[in-house]
Amino acid sequence: MRRIVTAVMGTISGLVLLFSYHTSTATEVATPTTGDGASGEGSTAGATPSSPASTAPSSSGTVDTGSASGSSASGTYTGDAVQTRWGTVQVQITVENGTITSADAIQYPNENGKDQQINAYAVPRLNAQVVAAQSAKIDAVSGATVTSDGYITSLQSAIDAAHL
Repeated sequence: MRRIVTAVMGTISGLVLLFSYHTSTATEVATPTTGDGASGEGSTAGATPSSPASTAPSSSGTVDTGSASGSSASGTYTGDAVQTRWGTVQVQITVENGTITSADAIQYPNENGKDQQINAYAVPRLNAQVVAAQSAKIDAVSGATVTSDGYITSLQSAIDAAHL
């Protein structure tokens, strides 16, 4: 009897833990650079602790072409250049009739081999997610969280500039 009660309680506890687990929601956004430029995304050498309070984008979003009138916006829109721990991230979107047809990271960390390796797989995945989601509600790429967070912040400012 005691084993049955223990097994049932263990199962219930496991289910509660499983259902209370929250996946990443990209709530931590870009952090300022440390100035050393030599550390890669996954490296901790020379890294300083980050605080969400110091994550303001460094420039305002700009509209390159097109007109933004409600949901029928068309053109190319560039998001804010966001400073992250590993470098600047900036996203540009192309919109046709209110639909995002492409997203491109026009700036991202690529100062060293580790940055290049990480972002070679992360940036195309982020770009593809934007077109599929038609919003900034995309998942961060595992192993490229800092770049992903900066990407999402810049993307949102480009979407705002397009009035989508």
